[in-house]
Amino acid sequence: MSDVSSTPRPRLPDNDVVFVVKNPHRPGMLGRLCTVIGEEGGLIGDTRAVFIGHDHIIRELTVAVYDAPHLGAIERAIRERTDAEILEIKDVVFEQHRGGKIAVVRTKSATTVGELRNLYTPGVARVSKAIQHNPELAYEYTMLGNTIGIFTNGTRVLGLGDIGPLASLPVMEGKAMLYHQFVGIGAIPILVDTRNPDEFIAIVEKTSVGFAGVHLEDIRTPDCFHIEESLIARLKKPVMHDDQHGTATVLLAAVLNALKKTGRTKDDRLTFAQIGLGAAGYAIAKLLREYGFSVVAFDPNESAQERVRRIGIESVSFADAVAADVVIATTGRVGLITNEMVRPGQIIFALSNPVPEILPDDALEAGAAFAADGKSVNNALAFPGLFKAAIELRADSITSAMKIAAAEAIAALAEPDELVPSPFNPAVHAQVVARVKATAAADHLTDAQN
Repeated sequence: MSDVSSTPRPRLPDNDVVFVVKNPHRPGMLGRLCTVIGEEGGLIGDTRAVFIGHDHIIRELTVAVYDAPHLGAIERAIRERTDAEILEIKDVVFEQHRGGKIAVVRTKSATTVGELRNLYTPGVARVSKAIQHNPELAYEYTMLGNTIGIFTNGTRVLGLGDIGPLASLPVMEGKAMLYHQFVGIGAIPILVDTRNPDEFIAIVEKTSVGFAGVHLEDIRTPDCFHIEESLIARLKKPVMHDDQHGTATVLLAAVLNALKKTGRTKDDRLTFAQIGLGAAGYAIAKLLREYGFSVVAFDPNESAQERVRRIGIESVSFADAVAADVVIATTGRVGLITNEMVRPGQIIFALSNPVPEILPDDALEAGAAFAADGKSVNNALAFPGLFKAAIELRADSITSAMKIAAAEAIAALAEPDELVPSPFNPAVHAQVVARVKATAAADHLTDAQN
């Protein structure tokens, strides 16, 4: 078996490819092929015969690999050690992205001259004039009332870094797809080709007039903080940087259930430590503190430390942080937390993808009471429902109380064997919307009474 990479890897490969192979139609050929793939570390999923002839058979085998070098090693092994002929190798991810994932489609049809006159000219002028006199009518008579803009400049995409706005479009399409699938919101990616945060703010401010809300995505730190804060102050509509607050909301839900699984409660005076104060880390620390937990933080960057100190969170050393009762790491540094650092009974969330600061199995073997990685914290559980509720409420902002309500709704719907529920559970999004709207309504009533 070949060793094609010394880079740390997750326990199992998770990049799916499809081998289209032509094999002699004889006993043992498929078994030999599968054996060789397995010996090279490939994880075989679906197999499908697409042609069966007298002399040969053509199959599609879905195989999970770690990366491109691993795929190359498997391909060489098949060619050199089996009788199979590789006809094609298809990347499942690229195949599913072909043609894009979203489209702008109509919701009405004009099939007669009369319908055309009503839906377009001259009838449309009446609606435009009404909106001119009462802008609120746009929420009822245009797409604005159920559409948000997803704005990015592509300066901090997933784990890829500054790849620019165009390369970020597949990610933005994915967000838009989830908005529509989970809560029926229309979402349109807007690619902003500037790295100047003030120019970005001005562009969003001028182009957001046609959207009920502004979803900010994949913007580098510290620019994302300045951009979000400025747009919240300028726009009377919901603005949320999902990398911060979507992640923080789901992490809070995961924390609540981790405490439950380990027999602890909010009243146990536990110390929480946030290691890494980028976009997600800062928002996590802030939301945990707003929930009422005792939070400390570590980051080697002094400006990041100063940012959390301004909101009342103590900045501590790495040694003190990693010794806390609940440790949350969002650093991107593989192996940052070693087995020797783990204290018995700790709860550890090592959230960096694709490989965490410490593998959950290693943390548990070292004595942690509970451990999870970034795969357990999917912000798709939070952002659709948060925005849906905010839009339906015509809210000016998405508050911390709304995020906490969303987190509690998410946590409550997890099955006994789950940390958080699946985002494909429709009850999750419905409950997030309901709980967030109820919380916002209660807060509004309290404010009015005061």
